[in-house]
Amino acid sequence: MRLSVLDQSPILTNTSPAQALQQTTELAQFTDKLGYHRFWVSEHHSTKSLAGSAPEILITHLAAHTKQIRVGTGGILLPHYSAYKVAESFRVLETLHPNRIDLGVGRAPGGLPNVNLALNDGKHPSIESYPQQVKDLMAYLHGHDPYEMDVYATPLGETAPPVWMLGSSGTSARLASDLGTSYSFAHFINGYGGTRAMKRYDEHFTPSLQQSHPEGNVSVFAICADTEDKAEHLASGLDLALLKIEQGEKREHFPTAEEAACYPYTFFEKERIRENRRRMAVGSPSQVKKKLEDLATGYGVNEIIINTIVHPFEERLRSYELLADEFGLSK
Repeated sequence: MRLSVLDQSPILTNTSPAQALQQTTELAQFTDKLGYHRFWVSEHHSTKSLAGSAPEILITHLAAHTKQIRVGTGGILLPHYSAYKVAESFRVLETLHPNRIDLGVGRAPGGLPNVNLALNDGKHPSIESYPQQVKDLMAYLHGHDPYEMDVYATPLGETAPPVWMLGSSGTSARLASDLGTSYSFAHFINGYGGTRAMKRYDEHFTPSLQQSHPEGNVSVFAICADTEDKAEHLASGLDLALLKIEQGEKREHFPTAEEAACYPYTFFEKERIRENRRRMAVGSPSQVKKKLEDLATGYGVNEIIINTIVHPFEERLRSYELLADEFGLSK
């Protein structure tokens, strides 16, 4: 089974945004050496606890500082942008780093309504145009002129980055199958309905100019430590962070396990944390491996994308290292 990485450039307690981006770079280099397959970075706007607002720029940096791992976006929020311009940006990336670039796209707003307006010059993005945008994007990436206007995304080349449609619902799965893109389900966002969505994608996939058969993966929070107790301790910081995000609290940093230990949880908050654990795999190396293998079997995929947010950063590195060793990744 392939293991990959999703990194959101989290800003940890007592860490600056610049340090968060440097940690993303170090993590990409580290997991590249460990044998991970992909390294994707996300797009979030006006969020003080996440530093990744321009993934297309960040992956340019990461590709230049790694050797073999695929780098990509998880993902570009396409309704905010021109499909043609996105295609040109990724044609440049593909030319610089052939067969190492992934283009993950999504239709989520990426922020509150005021952020959407700021990204679209005071207008609301047209979600209805998203399917056509994806079609146009794929055409441009493969050297086609979809509107017969003698317009091509340059530089042209023999290879093109694959488009991955990202989603956390059945709607995105249907669209990915209809358009013939690869499909990634965000289990770390929604722990329900993913297996049905992936099955629907597999069964109704329509071949496209990009690919002839379905290709899917699933992303999940995972925290691995030498012992189960230590993993649970580290995961408590993420438990608190997810709880506060759901409650609408704006935080500038991801909390530490020590902060989580001092928090006065209510009964209902404890229940919510237990529910959120559906989106996570926490434990010792053997325990997390079993959970990830079960997840892959349930989804019918052979690739898991791991999103690990723990404090301090060294424990994040250690978590990925333990899983690489447990799965026998080739260094």
